[in-house]
Amino acid sequence: MKASLEHSHDKEDIRKRLRDGHGSSYLRDAILGGIDGCVTTIAVVASVAGAGLPGMIAFVLGVASLVADALSMGVSNYQAVKSDEEARERLRRQEEKHVDIVPDGEREEIREIFRAKGFSGDALETIVETICADRKLWVDTMIKEEYGLALDGPTAWKAGCATFSVFMGVGALPLLPFLVPYLSGAEYFVASGAVTALALFGIGWVKGWVLDTRRFQAGLETLLMGGGAAAVAFLFGFFLEPMLGDLRLG
Repeated sequence: MKASLEHSHDKEDIRKRLRDGHGSSYLRDAILGGIDGCVTTIAVVASVAGAGLPGMIAFVLGVASLVADALSMGVSNYQAVKSDEEARERLRRQEEKHVDIVPDGEREEIREIFRAKGFSGDALETIVETICADRKLWVDTMIKEEYGLALDGPTAWKAGCATFSVFMGVGALPLLPFLVPYLSGAEYFVASGAVTALALFGIGWVKGWVLDTRRFQAGLETLLMGGGAAAVAFLFGFFLEPMLGDLRLG
């Protein structure tokens, strides 16, 4: 019985898959937004709980922090991905100039790249001639092999939107218990912590499922990391509580 494989190895399927390339993944951006959104919000809630302040303050501060940080994270990720795009374009222009001005030097670089891969003699020269006969292929090869950059990557605005939207969606979860009318006092914070724990574990579990790794382990790892950040925030609130004076309203 043949093992189940992720894709077909039929000749035509292979050609089509390599010709079409692979789509950009925004899993990193979504995980970044989800974990950071959840941790950022629960950190605010935990610090307020540690300081002994009422739940409404946690809710108001949490909403303000959520919106501001989501925008900041989205813009930051957009700029980071855009910088990668600009770096690729700068290198492309640079290599095109080098091919035009010093083609022999660039040809020798191709030769050395593939010699290091184990090719020699007529096979090496055939590879060099084939690549250098196509200017775009020549430049693409230099970008990938000399600089180690992918030719394609995520779209900047999509990456930014993915981070922002998941940050907002997951980051809002710790605040939902504060909208439940029949909770009061410490119950708000306990419920918020429980919701956050489930959210963090869920993010890790989904990551494990998508990447086909141990899902429970991935979920537990994410939960412990996020929970650690919340614990630190709670301790800061607890130890700084005396500075609040009359702001403690029950």
